[in-house]
Amino acid sequence: MKQIEKNLQSNPLLQDYVALLLAWQKSVNLISPSTIETVWTRHVLDSAQLFPFIPKTARCLVDMGSGAGFPGVVLACLMKQEQRKTHVVLIESDLKKSLFLKEVIRRLNLNAEVLTQRLETVSMPQVDVVTARALSPLKQLFCLGKGFIQPDTLCLFLKGEHVDREIEEMPSLDCIKKEKSITNSKGCILIIKGGEHV
Repeated sequence: MKQIEKNLQSNPLLQDYVALLLAWQKSVNLISPSTIETVWTRHVLDSAQLFPFIPKTARCLVDMGSGAGFPGVVLACLMKQEQRKTHVVLIESDLKKSLFLKEVIRRLNLNAEVLTQRLETVSMPQVDVVTARALSPLKQLFCLGKGFIQPDTLCLFLKGEHVDREIEEMPSLDCIKKEKSITNSKGCILIIKGGEHV
């Protein structure tokens, strides 16, 4: 884990992103102040651990409730570094956070865009991957994503210690995999093929 975090900290795109985040944090509450000192582990590394699960052929990735850009901006930075063509769509209804995300995309020249909308109002065709981090219970995520989670969409959800309870609330989930989180001993990454469960 330490080596992965070290590699991330040496990434110029991620360095610039974190610098912008900390600069904006002084006037806009983007992340919890208590996590500023651990931003690389708590937010960047936590987000980056999704990257290996994203197919190289993915054309469009939608990040639900992007907030300060975790995991969406981190993934977009890694996409650019590896010269992948995946277009990242960040959905964030909060105007101030949305403006921050747009500034990050502009400054870092990322293959990404921001939709300043509520999730339930978004409708998009042909979404290959959907991500979410610390947003809502599993059942609610699928309800919020009805407009863009399709049968072939790969869902990558970072979940905490109550994940088993959330899975039990959705007995129709028959194609689900759990990968242990590298940043949270009680957390995991849920990997789900999605639209048929919505």
